[in-house]
Amino acid sequence: MNNSVSNTVRLLGAGLRALLVLTLVTGVIYPLAVTGVAQALFHDEANGSEIKADGKVVGSSLIGQSYNLPLKKGEETPEPDLKWFQGRPQNGLGTNSVNTRYKLILSGATNRSADNKDLIDWVTAAKAAVVKDNSTADYKVKPSEVPADAVTSSGSGLDPDISPEYAEIQVHRVAEKNGLSVAQVEKLLKKHTESRTLGFIGEPRVNVLELNIALKELVAKS
Repeated sequence: MNNSVSNTVRLLGAGLRALLVLTLVTGVIYPLAVTGVAQALFHDEANGSEIKADGKVVGSSLIGQSYNLPLKKGEETPEPDLKWFQGRPQNGLGTNSVNTRYKLILSGATNRSADNKDLIDWVTAAKAAVVKDNSTADYKVKPSEVPADAVTSSGSGLDPDISPEYAEIQVHRVAEKNGLSVAQVEKLLKKHTESRTLGFIGEPRVNVLELNIALKELVAKS
């Protein structure tokens, strides 16, 4: 009996020591080491790829943002603020109580098939809006010029980038709304167009938040 109790106590003591050691290694030392390496070698990425403007964090280069006018009485969806470059549509999971439009409570795709009536209606309405919003007195957008990313949300609904083609058809409208020349905005867009990663991964893209920050600075200087 004494030997049984002694063995039990010994085993419990060994288990407790193992628990403490593993907790220290996996719960303290390892996280601190990983955090230290991440902060030393990948500081920006480890902190959420933050973008700063005017000395404060205004967003992340990985997450899209809305550029809308204040919601008016009776409106369910605010109108876009057309002085800014606009990102991809924010349909995400569709209109429901938890789809908060780029606010990270919920993300996801519509998961609707190409012949789904709701999706067809969304795309048709979005294309008409893109043509209307981006046509100016001296520049008319043709429906055939509207790229896919201008009328569909991304797989996560949070994509921060748009195609150069979608950004290009917004140039005249942005220039007009901000009192800038088309050449000025074209130059700004070209500067903020990223090529394929390593020259072959993905597609050329434009980060909308970074472009709009640069646009704000250009307007201030003008």
